[in-house]
Amino acid sequence: MISYNPKEWLTFIFRFHKADTFRKLLPLMFGMGIYSAIVAYLELEYFKLSASSHLKNLPAMHNLLGFVLSMLLVFRTNTAYDRWWEGRKLWGALVNNSRNLAIKLSVILPADDKEQRSFFRKIIPAYAYALRNHLRAETTRIELFEEDKRHPVFKHIDDEKHVPNQMALLMFKHIHQLYKEQKITGEQLIVLNAEWQSFTDICGACERIKNTPIPFSYSVFIKKFIFFYVMTLPLGYVFALGYYVVPVVVFIFYVLASLETIAEEIEDPFGNDENDVPTDKIALNIHNHIAELI
Repeated sequence: MISYNPKEWLTFIFRFHKADTFRKLLPLMFGMGIYSAIVAYLELEYFKLSASSHLKNLPAMHNLLGFVLSMLLVFRTNTAYDRWWEGRKLWGALVNNSRNLAIKLSVILPADDKEQRSFFRKIIPAYAYALRNHLRAETTRIELFEEDKRHPVFKHIDDEKHVPNQMALLMFKHIHQLYKEQKITGEQLIVLNAEWQSFTDICGACERIKNTPIPFSYSVFIKKFIFFYVMTLPLGYVFALGYYVVPVVVFIFYVLASLETIAEEIEDPFGNDENDVPTDKIALNIHNHIAELI
């Protein structure tokens, strides 16, 4: 995620980062400018149409359709942002639950049980990294930091299967084993179970966002609406603006298409885009916090 100061206006105006909509839409804007110029030439120079033509009434239609289009784009961007914000809240909950589980384990586990402490110190942050890779649809791998040495128990995890589920199962097995060995009481088991269960709940909620995009027909309709709306703009406005219709149409297209492009980017908050949820940084923070607590 991009870190920035929201109060620096000049920085925003003159900065073009690689995810900027201007870069993405530049070829389409160039094509739209050529199209508008051709329409203006044909109407003004070739066919020599006058302002009394029936085409002069098109701006009235554009005013009405422009209001409808703006409402659709507002709903589109709000829906996309809701998905992004829900993803950020889920990863914030993962941070808090990881800390809570580590705090409780650091108190409950016997001080001399270094094996169990080492296991939980590794698997809790490893779960965050596995969930990050799982949501990015990468080949899921387990990332452990301590001198690149893997705990023997992680050898049983199959990278071809659902790795976060396997790691959650490992955590529960160890917690249940502690209860069977009477190292923790039944009350402590209930307390730890709530924290452990939240990991799977967060994973499922993130998968719901990842695997449920905006309905295809809705997304296609908005793109078609924007395209035909902008393509018909030069037909009517050329009589009032002349050849100035070219930059006006290009600018209107840039504004409308940018809103749709931004919505497309943020509706999937777990990718590698600059504006996605900073799962790399969050997972690293979890790793550092757990190392301090256990």
